[in-house]
Amino acid sequence: MTHEHDTPLIASCPLGCEGTLAPTDIVLPEGPLMRCARCGQLVSRASVARYEQSMAEFDDPRGTLPDAAAAPRRDKMSLRRLKLIETMIGKPRGKIRLLDVGCSSGAFLRAARAAGFAAEGVEPAPQAARTARAAGFAVFRGTLVEAAYPPHSFDAVTMFEVIEHLADPLAVAAECRRVLQPRGLLVIGTGNTASWTARVMKARWEYLHIDRHGGHVSFYHPASIRVLAQKTGFSVARIATRSVRFAEKGELPAPLYAMLKVASELLNLPARLAGRGHDMLAVLRKFD
Repeated sequence: MTHEHDTPLIASCPLGCEGTLAPTDIVLPEGPLMRCARCGQLVSRASVARYEQSMAEFDDPRGTLPDAAAAPRRDKMSLRRLKLIETMIGKPRGKIRLLDVGCSSGAFLRAARAAGFAAEGVEPAPQAARTARAAGFAVFRGTLVEAAYPPHSFDAVTMFEVIEHLADPLAVAAECRRVLQPRGLLVIGTGNTASWTARVMKARWEYLHIDRHGGHVSFYHPASIRVLAQKTGFSVARIATRSVRFAEKGELPAPLYAMLKVASELLNLPARLAGRGHDMLAVLRKFD
C-alpha cells in the first residue's frame, strides 16, 4: 500500500484547470516535471514527505537575511519594488500599509520600514518569525489564512519567492484579495518557466530543484499568472521579467562559464524587453 506521504504533493493543476498533467522532458530526481495541458503550469512530482523535509530549511533564525556582500544588491532591489508599489497605489508611502507574506526573518520588512512604509508580516517558520519580531515587526507566526486579518486591512500584499512553494495558490491569492483594500496590489516575485534560461538549461536550472531550493514545487510563467489572477478576482497591472543564465556556477570549466556569463549579460536587456527573463515580478490589482 502506498502511504499518503509517498504520493505527489500536487496531483492536478494547482490553478484548478481541468487539463491533464503530462510529463515533460525536464527530468529531476523526483521524476519528470509535469505540465498542465490547459495553462502550461509546471509542477514537481515531489512527495509530501520530500516537500515537508525540504521546507524545514526555512526554520532558521537568520532566515533570508542577506550576508554583507549581498545586502547592497538586495536593498537596491527592495527599494525599486517599494517605489513601484508607492507609484501604483498613488499614496504617500507613510500611509501605505503593507503585508509581506512569507516574510522570513524580515529582510524586506526592514527595507520597507527604512523607506517609511507601515509594514508587517506573516511567517510560518518559528525561528525566522522570532527574528523578525525581535527587530520590532508585527509578524503573525503561521499562514496567511490562519492570521485571519479583517477585510481591507492592507494597501499592498507582497509574496516574494513564496508562490512556487504553494500546493493551493488559489486559496492564498483569494485570501490576499480579501485582506486588500479596493484596488489594492498583490505583488508576486517568482521564476519564469517561459524564460530563455528555462528553455536552454531545462533540468540544469537549479531553481527547479527542490534539493537546492526547498519547497519549490510549482512553476509559473506570465500566462499562468494571468490564469491565477482571473480565477481569484485580480486584474494584471504589470508583468516584468529580467535576467538570463545559461549555466550554473561550478558546473563548467571557469573559462567557459565566464564566456557564458558575458553572453547572458548581453542578453539581459533583450530578455527584459521580450518578457523572457527568468526572474518575474507580477503586479496584480484587486477588482473594485
